[in-house]
Amino acid sequence: MDFFEQNINRIGTSSVKWERTKQVFKTDEEILPMWVADMDFRPPEAVTDALKERVEHGIFGYTFTADSVGESIVSWMGKRHNWEIKNSWIQYSPGVVPSIGKAIQAFTEPGDKVLIQSPVYPPFYSMVKENNRVIENCQLVKKNEQYEIDFNAFEQCLKNGVKLFLLCHPHNPVGRVWTEEELRKMAELCLENDVVIVSDEIHSDLIFKPNKHIPLASLSEEIADQTITLVAPSKTFNLAGLQASAIICSNNDYRLKISAIDKQIGAFTLNTFGITAMEAAYRKGEEWLEELLQYLQGNIELVENYLSEHLPELKVVKPEATYLLWIDCRQLGLSDAKLNHLFVEKGKVGFNPGTSFGKGGEGFVRMNVACPQSTVKEGLARMKTALQS
Repeated sequence: MDFFEQNINRIGTSSVKWERTKQVFKTDEEILPMWVADMDFRPPEAVTDALKERVEHGIFGYTFTADSVGESIVSWMGKRHNWEIKNSWIQYSPGVVPSIGKAIQAFTEPGDKVLIQSPVYPPFYSMVKENNRVIENCQLVKKNEQYEIDFNAFEQCLKNGVKLFLLCHPHNPVGRVWTEEELRKMAELCLENDVVIVSDEIHSDLIFKPNKHIPLASLSEEIADQTITLVAPSKTFNLAGLQASAIICSNNDYRLKISAIDKQIGAFTLNTFGITAMEAAYRKGEEWLEELLQYLQGNIELVENYLSEHLPELKVVKPEATYLLWIDCRQLGLSDAKLNHLFVEKGKVGFNPGTSFGKGGEGFVRMNVACPQSTVKEGLARMKTALQS
């Protein structure tokens, strides 16, 4: 665990999280960043060792993604998620967000409706809007300190002419790991209404026991045939800057449509270091991941206990997955503008405002606890300072 206690200075590395705070939060204050979803931890040593070896080779010409990379993904999915896939089902992309954009272009036309479930990851909105499609929103319902799907509303949304469904699984920011029953209901309704499913499963490795991630496409061949699954080592192993992700789909016609989009934009490979890191992470990163999950649980418990004792008006929605805490601040009775002003200007701590996740995010903030415990404690102290002001 000492590995995760290291305070590593990220200033001077072009870190979006640490060096763009003044622009993001529109302030001249020095802000403690607990917002964007990357970790303040080094990846597994096997990954950095593989990258060092590649650097030492010294030639960085055009690189193809070898079969061994796909084999590492096949092995990982089988071992971690009991999902048997084939190497031939895998395509590559610089990130999950570009993959969402490609899927929208491949399976819908301008003006078509795309279903989302707010409050949800902001690029779900931007990718739909930037591609001139229309958002159809089935807002999640908060019940008994947890979020649920209103399946009557979900079915009605699908019948409103939806062509594609963007599923966030596990869900960011509310931290839900959808159950098999919930997944089957959503999938079956999509099949009945001929709606293509894009399942963003980028957080699928960051699951807290006793919860279990079930890849949507693993439920049946029929569901798999209508599903595009998006995964990446970026959240799991803190490799977002290397821009490497995978698209997994058993439907050959779907893969051809995605390939056609790649051809249109001239995309044909990942960057050399992304390829190297992806394979090393999936082959040798499991022990590191298990230790990470334990450390994250400790940080989550720290936040829950601190808020309960010192700021009881704030309630953490218990996460089943991810290192992102969805915190309910509505009991404070503050507007979102006032709440975020207090945290930034008085507490000098930066969270994602809940409104950036769409309807249902009002009165919430998202807190990133993938950092040394000392940073979490500092962030909590700043929260207290902000609200006491």
